[in-house]
Amino acid sequence: MSINNKRNKEKSSYNFKKAILFAIIIVSIIGCVVIGLEYKKEQEASLKKNTNNLSAESKNIEKEPIVGQRTEEKKLYGVDSQKVWNALNTYSYDNGGKKEVFLTFDDGPSLTNTPNILKILKENDVKATFFVMGKSLKMDGAAAVLKDTYNQGMAIANHSYSHDYKYLYPGRTLNIDNFKSDFDKNDKLIKDSIGVDNFSTRVIRCPGGQLSWKNTEPLSDYLIKNNKASIDWNSLNGDAEGPKKNAEQLYQEAVKTSTGSNLVVLLMHDTYGKEDTVNSLDKIIKYYKEQGYEFKTLV
Repeated sequence: MSINNKRNKEKSSYNFKKAILFAIIIVSIIGCVVIGLEYKKEQEASLKKNTNNLSAESKNIEKEPIVGQRTEEKKLYGVDSQKVWNALNTYSYDNGGKKEVFLTFDDGPSLTNTPNILKILKENDVKATFFVMGKSLKMDGAAAVLKDTYNQGMAIANHSYSHDYKYLYPGRTLNIDNFKSDFDKNDKLIKDSIGVDNFSTRVIRCPGGQLSWKNTEPLSDYLIKNNKASIDWNSLNGDAEGPKKNAEQLYQEAVKTSTGSNLVVLLMHDTYGKEDTVNSLDKIIKYYKEQGYEFKTLV
């Protein structure tokens, strides 16, 4: 065999081996791509399944009712309002000797005093219950204040839409149809303002207090049947009673009317013109802390 023929044969053999190797590499690459695509497809399917599961879980969470207060704060501070309602009506409260105070604010929200009250509550790390009045809530900017109140973990309660004694209690006698219509209207307004579709409140406060009016038994029956509660008060700072009081006088009135009670439901107001209530609040809170009270909310 000539040297040229030998070289040609070796070259042909080399080219053949090279072609085989190239083919193997191509097949390997294609195989890797196919495997990669299958893996990606499986991962996408798994991700879609997990996303659907999370979406379903989220929907279930969203459907769970939020009653009165955000869930986290409710677990820490919330007390069954029917229990407190019964205690106020029977003057009995068995709580293992613990002292509890419920700071409550009526007739808001206002654009002036409510934000300042929220600031003081936050600085003192306490929560309160706000009894919202529809006429106040309808004012420009008030819905945003209420939403902020809710987002800061406060409890939200219903204090009627109109606060109209003549409509709610004609002849000083409760009209249950007018009452339910008025409070239902405010319920919807509160929910729309907070912007949480599954929010509701089971706590109401009758304008003037339930015990001030005649024939309120139908209201009590209605509330019990619908798992709601009517909360009056057993202590007050006097910011809506008698002559106008300064901050020190409001503080003294709160102390005087709550002394000796392990259960204190303190009536105050966060509406317009109650700047002295704001000015007295920090001192009132510190008094209850010094006396060993726990700050709770009505839910």
